[in-house]
Formats: sequence, structure tokens, C-alpha cells
Amino acid sequence: MTAAARFFCADAALERGDTLAGTAPYGTVWVLIEYRGGWPSNGFDGLDLAPEIKGLVFGAAQKVRARILLIRRHGRLLPGDGPRRWAVLRHGADGAGRQVWGTWSRDQDLTGVVPALDAPGEPGHPPVVLVCAHGLHDVCCAVRGRPVGRALSERWPHLVWECTHVGGDRFAANVVVLPDGVYYGGLAADSAVPTVEEHLADRVHADHLRGYTDLFPPQQAAVAAVLRSAGPAGRHAYTVESTVRDDDLWRIRLTGRPPRAAAFDVEVRARRTPPYRLTCHGTAPSSARTYEVTSLRAL
Repeated sequence: MTAAARFFCADAALERGDTLAGTAPYGTVWVLIEYRGGWPSNGFDGLDLAPEIKGLVFGAAQKVRARILLIRRHGRLLPGDGPRRWAVLRHGADGAGRQVWGTWSRDQDLTGVVPALDAPGEPGHPPVVLVCAHGLHDVCCAVRGRPVGRALSERWPHLVWECTHVGGDRFAANVVVLPDGVYYGGLAADSAVPTVEEHLADRVHADHLRGYTDLFPPQQAAVAAVLRSAGPAGRHAYTVESTVRDDDLWRIRLTGRPPRAAAFDVEVRARRTPPYRLTCHGTAPSSARTYEVTSLRAL
């Protein structure tokens, strides 16, 4: 009798045709901490740091709803290969991206994150491209993420980092561009490079787009639908003008910058999927919330 085939959540999601659009977690501030050793399954929380330092950084991040991610270069530099880096990245309400970077060699050095979270940060830094490769959190993140991390690192060695869990294991490989706050999913080595290349040229495509992190899920789905209909556009080519909710139905108006159409009216309906096994480690089936575009009209 043969053993049952191993379950991979990303394979199952592809077979089901799970919807990507509308699945990016909300957020506008991120803390990145370079850690070259093995990552605990719970990321920053599991690091062997001085408890008072860890508590200080976590508390400051929590106050501004910042997400803390561990990062490392693909191929893992050894612990002694120069100082490790930390960063605070922020996506402003005006769409501008700002960053603060520092280095650390002792736990105490990470306290620099705290004032950086209160500072506006500096514009003009190159974007940061993160690839989730957190295998202890979910197997698919390593199996699918590391080949993507390798391909992107070979193309943009100074922009790309592997990172801990970003959410949406079943959409591996996941790539996040910061501080733009753009999530892409379902990527492979051959699709990741052109996707990121287009993004860096300020042309966001609907294919592989999970969403913009400063928007809520139905708004993310509306933007993806407009990009699919009207073609790729810049990260800030469309603005959410209004959002009206009626139970599980959202009516969203997007306004475009010239030469785009003046506006689009998009209707999005939320639905629950049947229960599925959504992660590699989770054994109990769970239902996911999806956002289906039921109407799109250019004005």
C-alpha cells in the first residue's frame, strides 16, 4: 500500500483556481530586521533576543500597526559577514514611500527602530523586493519561494531579500514590493522576473496581483479588475473616490489620471468558499472570503 501524496497548499489553490485579487493584508508601515540564522516558525517573536529589547520593538511597532518581518539575502550570508541591517518603511497617505535604515550587531542596537517608527523617513531610496521563503511557517513558502528568490536576486541583487511570513501561504510564491505596498502571488521563477520588471517600470499588471496594502479587500479587487480591463498602469494611476457598502455588496468608484478613463464604477460582491485545507500545516478545513467583481463600467 503506497503512502498518501504529500499535501501542498499552493498546489491545491492552483487546482481550485483560488482568486488572488483582494487578498493583500492591510498595512502601511513595515519593520525589516536582517537575521541570517534559521528563522523560527513565528518569526521575530521566536528570536533569542533580550526580552526587554524585543518587547520595546514589538510595542512600538504595534502602536503604529507596523508589521515586523525578518529578512536575509538569498544564499544566506554567514553571521560574521558584516553588520546586519534593519529598516522602517512607510507608505504615506500621499503615495510617497519613505525609509529609514540602520545596522545592528548587538540586541541593544535594535532600539533604533523605535525612534525610526516615529520619524517620517526619507524619500528617494530604491524599492525593496521581498520574497516569502519562510519554510518553517509553511512548506510551500520555501518550495516555491526560494527559486523565485534566486531568480530575482540574480537580476536585482541589491533590491531583493527573502523574508518571513507575509500572509497567504496558498498563494506562494509571494512577492511584496515596499514601500509601494504591492502584493503579488502565484509566482514562479519564470514569471517573477517580468512581473517585478514591469512593477519597477511603474506598470502594474492584474496578473499575479493580490492587491495594494493601503486598500481594503473589495477595493483591491476593484483595482485589479480595472487593470485587467484597461491594461497595466502605474501604482497610483487610480484613486478610490468612493466606497459604498450594502451588506456583502460594495459599489466602488475609481478615478484615473489622464490619459486613463475619467472613472470606473465597479461592483464587488463578497462570498465564502466551501471549506478547504488552506495551509500546509493546517489540517482542519477553513472557508475563505473572496471578492467577485460583478459589474465594471467606464464613465
